[in-house]
Amino acid sequence: MAIKGNIAVSYIDIYFKEFIAYSPRLISAFVILFIGLYAIRIINRLIRKIMVKRDLDPTLTKFLADILLWALRILLFVTFISKLGIETSSFVAILGAMGLAIGLSLQGSLSNFAGGMLIILFKPFKVGHTIEAQGVIATVCEIQIFVTKLITANNQTVFVPNGILSNGIITNYSLLKYRRADLSFSISYDANIKIAKDLILDILNNNPKILQTPKPEVFVKNLTDSAIILAVRPWANNEDYGVVFTQTLEDCKDAFDKAGIAIQPYVKELSQSNSAK
Repeated sequence: MAIKGNIAVSYIDIYFKEFIAYSPRLISAFVILFIGLYAIRIINRLIRKIMVKRDLDPTLTKFLADILLWALRILLFVTFISKLGIETSSFVAILGAMGLAIGLSLQGSLSNFAGGMLIILFKPFKVGHTIEAQGVIATVCEIQIFVTKLITANNQTVFVPNGILSNGIITNYSLLKYRRADLSFSISYDANIKIAKDLILDILNNNPKILQTPKPEVFVKNLTDSAIILAVRPWANNEDYGVVFTQTLEDCKDAFDKAGIAIQPYVKELSQSNSAK
């Protein structure tokens, strides 16, 4: 029993000496860890303030700040374990293998991530812009890293993956200040073209929401078998586009009714096979 007790005391003495010898490295490693975390927090706040002062896009600011935050944390963690005396080369190799495996399993997500980066950097649209993409016309609510959040006119939320969005055709209706409404009216061949055009021009020139520069236009677009097609081209500011579009249709219809100009209904031409029947 005395021999076992002596062995236990000797082991405790060895471990205690090793702990005393290792404690400076352990203390310095944790000091580096706590100071590093505090420094990273200060650096992250400073970088965010600098980017805000330079009027960078809020989405880009948050994204770059988050990347910098995690990059500094990973660097601090590697420094911490290195200070503890742990070999970092094998650890880095493990991280690389994990990164490769994650990358192969998340190819679609990485494509959306790259698309989000392209959208944020090249800015084909911004938050608040009205766009048409992937068959949807909506207002951009939020540009996230993987998806873009859109709000439609009937208040539906649509999430479009950034990979598809950045590789597809995007029509931005808000990039320029004003926009043209493309309208057309089918009138009867019995109607006087000049009177019809003058009525429409009078409406376009007296609507305060319709811009006079560029000048609105009215012209004969086509002569079909059943009607004269008049093209009407008023210009409006983006915020007035919807009102100008609907109000012009209504005002022209009222003016035609008062002047006795008949709007020719659409006549669907039958195919020869149907006619034979």
